[in-house]
Amino acid sequence: MKDHLIILFRSFSAFIILMIIARALGKQTLSNMNFHEFVTAVILGAIAANFAFNEKIEVAHLLIALSVFTITSFILSKLFLKFRKFKMWTEGTPTVLIEGGLILEDNMKKNNMTLDSLNEQLRQKEIFNIEDVEYALLEINGKLSVQKKKELQAVTLKDLQLKAGRDEKYPIELVIDGQLLKDTLNSNHIPESWILSQLKARGKKLEDVFYAVKGSNGQLYVDEYKDDIKHPIDVE
Repeated sequence: MKDHLIILFRSFSAFIILMIIARALGKQTLSNMNFHEFVTAVILGAIAANFAFNEKIEVAHLLIALSVFTITSFILSKLFLKFRKFKMWTEGTPTVLIEGGLILEDNMKKNNMTLDSLNEQLRQKEIFNIEDVEYALLEINGKLSVQKKKELQAVTLKDLQLKAGRDEKYPIELVIDGQLLKDTLNSNHIPESWILSQLKARGKKLEDVFYAVKGSNGQLYVDEYKDDIKHPIDVE
């Protein structure tokens, strides 16, 4: 009976500890699990299981192991926020699988993705004809992001105001966390002077910009660090 109570107490403690760790690591870990978060989750789960059922391992050793992996994951998350290139090197970048309605076979091979798995993910998004897709990107968390061809997209009031026949392109990220994405600018033949002049015309400086993207309509969207929102809403 005593052994049963010990296992009950250790199991409950392991559950509480994992809840605290998940809360500390944040909502991002739960919504979009990337490579390091997947590894961390697997390891923490294994340690928690041993914490609950393996009485041969000292509790102090298990707590040390849990702390090490939790702190490591937390530090990596902060480094990813600060150093985008480090994040890209560690986790990779989204991969274009369909561009302009054309399937990029080489990119699919690099990600070990078959047509069957591509079609399966498209069907999960209620797309049963692959010819309906204009762009498809495989995100770093393994999910597929899809943009339908223009003539198949849902019409909005804003669309009705656009000129017929306007050529729309995929949005191009130009600034992230106050830094120009020079490789993106060069690959899309966008001079730095253009983005700087656009910001200057809006009375903004590069270091004030958190995110800037050239939309599919050719217009520049800019988000500053200071949003001038006195009471931001965060539903707990």
